[in-house]
Amino acid sequence: MVTITEIAKEKIIELRQKEGHTSEHNIRVGVQGGGCSGLMYDLKFDDQLHEKDQVFEDKGIKILVDKKSLLYLAGTVLDFSDGLNGKGFQFVNPNASRTCGCGESFAV
Repeated sequence: MVTITEIAKEKIIELRQKEGHTSEHNIRVGVQGGGCSGLMYDLKFDDQLHEKDQVFEDKGIKILVDKKSLLYLAGTVLDFSDGLNGKGFQFVNPNASRTCGCGESFAV
């Protein structure tokens, strides 16, 4: 399961409206090869549901995750920070054995 914090929910709603998406556009969270630690997070709006997607809903936000990515993302919490250490979405992933300094890539 993938969940989101309250502040991430607010930012998702704000960005969805700002970018002109409708409530039919869900959040797609995925994993791709790359980055300095080997795997990178992928986060985008998507209004398509694919056959191998798992759908989670947290705080009224639907989160789409393909089955392959779910192996790496199970238990992950999507958060948002706009503090001194950087601004943006952050992944709190219990499966990551290490992460890079910027937090955009990880290894298991």
